[in-house]
Amino acid sequence: MFLQRALISLTLGPLALYLIYLGGLFYFVPLAIILLLATLEYTHLVKNIGWVVPSFLLVPVVVVQWLLAQWPNQSLFAPVLLVSLFLVAAYALWQYEKRASQTVPADWFALMAGFILFGWVCGHFFRLRAMPEMAWQWTMLAMLSTWIADSGAYLVGRFMAGKVVLGKHALTPRLSPNKTVEGFFGGVVLGTLFTVLIGSLLEIEFVPALVLGLLVSTLGTVGDLSISLLKREAGVKDSGNLFPGHGGALDRIDSLMWTVAIAYYLAQLFL
Repeated sequence: MFLQRALISLTLGPLALYLIYLGGLFYFVPLAIILLLATLEYTHLVKNIGWVVPSFLLVPVVVVQWLLAQWPNQSLFAPVLLVSLFLVAAYALWQYEKRASQTVPADWFALMAGFILFGWVCGHFFRLRAMPEMAWQWTMLAMLSTWIADSGAYLVGRFMAGKVVLGKHALTPRLSPNKTVEGFFGGVVLGTLFTVLIGSLLEIEFVPALVLGLLVSTLGTVGDLSISLLKREAGVKDSGNLFPGHGGALDRIDSLMWTVAIAYYLAQLFL
């Protein structure tokens, strides 16, 4: 499993970084496909839980958010966001009136959550890359910081698990039994250190790179565990099997969707 994970990472990682550097459609199209697959995986997860999230409604409203996220003029964003939320609410009311579902309130909130997560939050993938200055550098650093923190947590957790003296302390036994306290702190240290080092190579100043590394390596875990919560309730290990050894598309972006948003607002603060 470890070798399989490493092979996928070493193959797709450099390709992803190259597409980030190219930008434009080279970045938008493959990323939009990944996000679309993640959105569909989400609808399947909530269906297994017992809720109904129609992909024919969720997919169009999130795709519109992605398109607007890279549009130079952001004046349309708020009105379109409001219209999308109105459509979601109107659909829930129609469902209830027609007795189309026995779980309409839960369906409505699951649809709203999907719209916010995959539309607004994931829109920062495109908003970050569309910045007028240092766009590819910040996008690349956000991605690398997340990957290094995740890999560091995985490797340190496995190493410490074999040490009798230190032992193995589960971070969240119910949500993700394999995550350890030792791995979490290892990911924070390695993620922050390498974020600062890579940031200097990308000509991003020390303080913003340090803050990004700390926030990504700590808060990214929350994004990961939030999807783990859905998977536990749905009774599945992975959201899909798109990437052997890595799970589905949603498994790959559960932390990234939050870290790119963090990177975007940090960039706005420091640039």
